[in-house]
Amino acid sequence: MEFLDRLLTCADCGGEFIFTAGEQLFFFDKQFKNDPKRCKPCKSKRSGTGLKAGTGPAAAGLSRTETRTECSACGIETTVPFKPTQGRPVLCRQCFQSKRAPTTGALVTGATTAEMVAGAGGERTAVGAELLVAAQAPQA
Repeated sequence: MEFLDRLLTCADCGGEFIFTAGEQLFFFDKQFKNDPKRCKPCKSKRSGTGLKAGTGPAAAGLSRTETRTECSACGIETTVPFKPTQGRPVLCRQCFQSKRAPTTGALVTGATTAEMVAGAGGERTAVGAELLVAAQAPQA
């Protein structure tokens, strides 16, 4: 199917705008049934995103909820950006970061395990093959 640029009339301002072949292809790919009704400036005014300096909740004038609570790990008073749920631990920034610190060696592959088990000796290939067979076997 071949698409050609078309002139459409804006439903808000009455001005004409071009519905490009690329936009038509996009509409076709997304299976949109109707052509656009508004030009880009009217569409951005209508959606409220017209030339604001920032984006997100702060730009829209919304503030984030801060709740004062006690850290479940160390007991100091802290603020968190959510309303705590009863029965779930709440951590201060320092406890949260220390708990989420990545552990080294968490992801060990079969080949690395084979090397650690076999050492530098000639058993490396046999142990590696046994580990690969064990890893690929279906578990009950």
